[in-house]
Amino acid sequence: MSGTTLTDLLSPAARRMQPSGIRRYFDYAAGKKDIISLGVGEPDFVTPKHVRDACIQALERGRTTYTSNAGMPELREAIVNYLRDGFQLEYDPANEVIVTVGSSESIDLALRTIISEGDEILIPEPCFIAYSPIAELCGGVTVPIETTAEQQFKLTAEALKAKLTHRSKVLVLSYPSNPTGAIMTREDWVPIAKLVLEHGLIVISDEIYAELTFGAVHASIASLPGMMERTLVVSGFSKAFAMTGWRVGYACGPAELIAAMLKIHQYTIMCAPILSQIGAIESLVNGLEEKDRMVDSYNQRRLSFVDGLRGIGLPCHEPLGSFYAFPSIAHTGLTSDEFARRLLDEAGVVTVPGHVFGAGGEGFIRCCYATSPSQLESALERMDVFLRSL
Repeated sequence: MSGTTLTDLLSPAARRMQPSGIRRYFDYAAGKKDIISLGVGEPDFVTPKHVRDACIQALERGRTTYTSNAGMPELREAIVNYLRDGFQLEYDPANEVIVTVGSSESIDLALRTIISEGDEILIPEPCFIAYSPIAELCGGVTVPIETTAEQQFKLTAEALKAKLTHRSKVLVLSYPSNPTGAIMTREDWVPIAKLVLEHGLIVISDEIYAELTFGAVHASIASLPGMMERTLVVSGFSKAFAMTGWRVGYACGPAELIAAMLKIHQYTIMCAPILSQIGAIESLVNGLEEKDRMVDSYNQRRLSFVDGLRGIGLPCHEPLGSFYAFPSIAHTGLTSDEFARRLLDEAGVVTVPGHVFGAGGEGFIRCCYATSPSQLESALERMDVFLRSL
């Protein structure tokens, strides 16, 4: 048609979607010199050598084929054993597990499988930035549930109940939390689970940071009575196993949901890369000690960094999970975006403004402390000088 542009031909959902706020700051920092990045949530550890060696050996043996769409049987078996031993979750490896290209694909598959036009998706915020855009691409209506620093950014039954309607269908959870570092205990989950069961919700529980808890063992909502049948547990190897670039994750849940997700996965992805799956097997079978050592290191950094933030005048609730701190910058009089941009331009420190994680994140910045202690110390020194200049 005359006068029609390619932009005019895009779907309304694609036109409405905003680029990643995290990547925007990452890209903005590119090319700048003498930068300390606390922005992207990526471990500074290299994938352990025995994992890399296992893949090198497999490559030399010519293991370059497709795998089963659902993932290698031995990997699914290893995932089931790991979740049973570590988190008291029981799954059938043949019918209740799918291996995906990172946990991100699992989230995408889950939302596309469940959501119909007009369904409401309840999402506690601040939260990981991908949930709402994917849900809206599926025709869903996202309903944010605000959590606050005063309540340690926990989801409460009162806040959830206030948002429930006859169109509520899915509750998306992300604990331990990106960006706040909040966790939920088993006691916290009890009233939430009661509402889920009463209202027939389906839960998508993103537990990619399950291993990264400090002072408390991770509790999955799926472990509560009646919740296995209503919960999809999503996780992967990027964070705790230092395998971000390998892009391998998984979802576990009721066989009916996994089977439906598998159909979409078959047509869109086929299977996760075989070498990534081999690396994941090696991590689960022989890599748990390295994982624990990395977690111990993050804990030491957490304690030092959060204390440092408070010492320079940035109030910060105690993050008990993930590898993020979420200090308040509200007292500076700057918006989160203004603060983060000026901190980068004037002090060379990359953070992420809290508003990109939802409206409740305004007045905060996200700082990833999964970088070296010396870099964290330098970042704090620069931030201190910047704050004094305001």
